[in-house]
Amino acid sequence: MTSTYHKSVLADVVRAWAEGSRRAVDATLGGGGHAALLVAAGAQVLAVDRDTEAIAAARARLGEDGIRYASGAFASAKVLGSIAAFRPDRILLDLGVSSHQLDAPERGFTFRPGAPLDMRMTPGQGVPAAELLNSWPADRLARCFADYADAPPPRARRLARVIVKRRARAPFAVSDDLVNAIRETLGPRSGPADFARIFQALRIVVNQELEQIELALPALRAALQPGGRLGVISYHSGEDRIVKHAFRDWSKACVCPPRQPVCTCRGRALGRVLTKKAQRPAADELRANPRARTARFRAFEVSGEA
Repeated sequence: MTSTYHKSVLADVVRAWAEGSRRAVDATLGGGGHAALLVAAGAQVLAVDRDTEAIAAARARLGEDGIRYASGAFASAKVLGSIAAFRPDRILLDLGVSSHQLDAPERGFTFRPGAPLDMRMTPGQGVPAAELLNSWPADRLARCFADYADAPPPRARRLARVIVKRRARAPFAVSDDLVNAIRETLGPRSGPADFARIFQALRIVVNQELEQIELALPALRAALQPGGRLGVISYHSGEDRIVKHAFRDWSKACVCPPRQPVCTCRGRALGRVLTKKAQRPAADELRANPRARTARFRAFEVSGEA
């Protein structure tokens, strides 16, 4: 969902991928840029988002001509059921957080001064980031920073110890609390890039984003009509790795262990990978939307067999 609020990321790539679609799902509506693109391409669109504020804003801007809306996480049983019933030939996931969410300080996704440490994509549901920072033991915090912020383990452990020390004096409540802990750990030269990685790691954990992707991908593939296409735009190496491995495995005729003498798996490929390498935004798009710099698009086409 990390598109600009009114535009889509990788618009030309997504437009080519969507060509010929009659029924498309934008499973991460965000600012509505991709939903608008899909409607303009002639598809009936089911637009999904777990953020009710995003749905309300997109509905006010896009209306309901050729588009219907569903509230919920794309990995929830309710939403997956709605997607399957829609019988789509295209499903798009634009992962991450929308610029609209980043630009609303009260949502707590930003490291701007005074923002609450919230980060929940569904307002009021789940555990806010401040609660994790104030309750998790140091080893669990360190794993979070190492796994999702790509922090070297010694640095991740040092930051976790600083957080535990600081919260003993006063609980973490706003962005400044975490920014100051990062600065104490990394020194005065630490800056926005360092803050962004740590905040992103917490956001991924708060919203269980990687678990959602792993759970949803097989169900989304199964919901597609024969010859349908699943496209995913990711922004984090962990997201992209899950998508890459899933698409690769689905394209294999056999996924049995290498030394197993007799094939006992499905015995056929489920489709083909359409993107040999992840596609990235063009230079002109990056100039217009610097937040798209880490975007990667991968696509898979399911078998044409019924």
